[in-house]
Parts: sequence; C-alpha cells; structure tokens
Amino acid sequence: MTSEEQLGWADRAGRYYVRQYNIPPVAGRVVGYLAVCDPPQQTIDELAEALLASRSAITGAVKLLEGYRAVRRERVAGDRVDRVSLAPSALEPRGFDPVVYKELAGLARDGLAVLPDDAPTDRRAVLEEVAALADFLAEKMPAVFEEWRARREILRSSREAEEGQS
Repeated sequence: MTSEEQLGWADRAGRYYVRQYNIPPVAGRVVGYLAVCDPPQQTIDELAEALLASRSAITGAVKLLEGYRAVRRERVAGDRVDRVSLAPSALEPRGFDPVVYKELAGLARDGLAVLPDDAPTDRRAVLEEVAALADFLAEKMPAVFEEWRARREILRSSREAEEGQS
C-alpha cells in the first residue's frame, strides 16, 4: 500500500527533476517513488496504480529513465513481468563530469570567434565569463567528486558499523 507521504515525496521529487533536468513529470515521479517504495522493485502495473498514472505513461517514463541509466528493468526466470528499480547512481547529481564543462568552454570560445571585431564589450564579456567559469568547473569538479567519494565511504562505513551493532 502506498502511503500519502510516499506519494507526496514522489510528487516533490518529480517537480525537482522536471525543473533540473527537463524530464516529463511522470518520469520524475517514478524516480521519486522508486526511491521510497516497498518493495524497491515494482512492475509497470504497480507503478501505474501507485502513481495514479496510465500504464503507457509509466512505460514511456521507464524507457526514458533507462536511457539515462536511472532505472533498471529486470525479469526473474519464470516471471512474466519486468520489475523496475532505481539504479544505484540514479540520485547522484550529474554535474561532476568535466567533459560537459570543457564542451561549454569550447562552445563559448567558438561564439567569441564569430562575434564581429567591433562587437560591444558587454556581449564579448558574457561569452568570456561563460568560458572562464566552464574552465574553472572542469578543473575543480574531479577533485570535488573525489572528496564526495571519500565522504561517502565514511558514511557507508558508519552505516555498516551501526548495522553490525544491531
């Protein structure tokens, strides 16, 4: 049975993913619901019933999310339906990849190259600042991600220690 709290959280998560990643609301709700539902593996029909959405909307959302590697679809031998679950890295922010920032810096520099020589300074400044910020983030993000991984290991170790004491 789906609780009102789970649905409320799934709706809030859905709105977040719509804003941040421009994905359809139902796909964001699927991500949110899979993060808090029990059991963590759900069929398309179970997702449709819980989220009060059509089966076709859920199927489309799952296909989209599979493309982003945010969900996994698995079928146990002898079972007639797929079970959908959240991929382990689904809720991690995607902004750590320096390649994205390097591409943005290159794009900004290409924009600078096509501006006329007599373009106003403020037009040139926007692209120069975008390139500089993107270069900065490309340089810093790998270290930030490594710092996060170290912190995550501490978190996991403390969680495992707590589970070992119970």
